[in-house]
Amino acid sequence: MLHADTSILQKLKQRKPKDLDRQFQHFHDEVFAYTDCLNCANCCKITSPIFRPADIERLAKHLRMMPSELIEQYLTIDEDGDYVLRTASCPFLDADNYCTVYAHRPTACRQYPHTDRKRMHQILNLTARNAAICPAVAQIVEKIAAHYGS
Repeated sequence: MLHADTSILQKLKQRKPKDLDRQFQHFHDEVFAYTDCLNCANCCKITSPIFRPADIERLAKHLRMMPSELIEQYLTIDEDGDYVLRTASCPFLDADNYCTVYAHRPTACRQYPHTDRKRMHQILNLTARNAAICPAVAQIVEKIAAHYGS
């Protein structure tokens, strides 16, 4: 796990700076211009995305299984009542960190690490958790902290 100082995120959650989304987008673009996720894949090895019904349908169709079979074989329900993977490491991640179902992956995977979205102040707790998993998010949080003067 990474150890980024995420204390600035709680302060920003309170302050809700008007330019927060723009700053996150700027630093997201900057960091991901040189980040190769295939070198890490922590997001696929450490955490699970939430699988919404449309995700389950899409992936089951791709794998030529019934949605109920996909659920039985790969998913479980977490404490929030969401479908997530049974195993901490994604069963669709290959040895080279490539996603074997990339075109059919869940929406949460498509949107990860959620640092280029609107209303960032609403997900700063998630951003803090992701900073412990994703080196790119940790760098973005460091840049945000420097920008807002933690």
